[in-house]
Amino acid sequence: MSKSKWFRVATEGATTDGRKIERHWIDQMAKNFSPAKYGARVWIEHMRGMLPESAFAAQGDVLGVQARTVEDGKLALFAQIQPLESLVAMNKKGQKLYTSIEVDPEFAGTGEAYLIGLAVTDSPASLGTEMLQFAAQHPNANPLAGRKTNPNTLFTAGVEFALELEPEQPASPDTGVLTAALAKFTALLDKFQSAPAAPAAPAAPAVQQHSALPAEVVAALAAVPQTLQAFADASEKFSQGLAKLEGKHDALVQQLSTQSADPHRPAATGGAGRDVADY
Repeated sequence: MSKSKWFRVATEGATTDGRKIERHWIDQMAKNFSPAKYGARVWIEHMRGMLPESAFAAQGDVLGVQARTVEDGKLALFAQIQPLESLVAMNKKGQKLYTSIEVDPEFAGTGEAYLIGLAVTDSPASLGTEMLQFAAQHPNANPLAGRKTNPNTLFTAGVEFALELEPEQPASPDTGVLTAALAKFTALLDKFQSAPAAPAAPAAPAVQQHSALPAEVVAALAAVPQTLQAFADASEKFSQGLAKLEGKHDALVQQLSTQSADPHRPAATGGAGRDVADY
């Protein structure tokens, strides 16, 4: 599946329940986040559907997060996600154009903040000033309390984002065979390079000069003279046979050339040994 380009999901500041996203939280989320440790999924309006067919089923996964300094020197959190086709389709239709992160300030007893989820929403106002004020004045009646996996989890104000996908890389062919062949070639090359240099010696047969080669290669080289001799013998027999055929051909041509081209037909004879007169 395709992955998105990096986009801003939160900036240090107010959240939906009146608390503030601290600068060091963003640093901690960027440092601690790992899909292998705890994966953060993309949800609609912070609602977690239980069934795949649910309208609030997960819409993708967060692949990574980064902390970057933006305007006014504030620290912002940027994320890269792997969206499902359904989220891409919604975004193209102009739906769910804002993001809100789910932050656990003391994740798993570590005492540090961690990104546990990312939501997409239609209206920044629903996660903005009005809800912030209401949540701050009535913390026990926070409209989003029922959507939290942990009472300490914070939801940030909605941030507009553009879902742009990274260009897909062409699929690489299976290089297992090529890798194995390259490994064998490299090992053979290393064997030659690591062999100590020997002093010059009188010329030796070709097979001895290549004694470092694999056994099958040495055997093949040793068989070369016999193969060439067999080929030479066969060539000689073929030449002799061809010469015989040429001699027979010349004799036949000579014989045919001495015969008359219009042979005379002998006169017919009658019965009882008498010649039949020509009229």
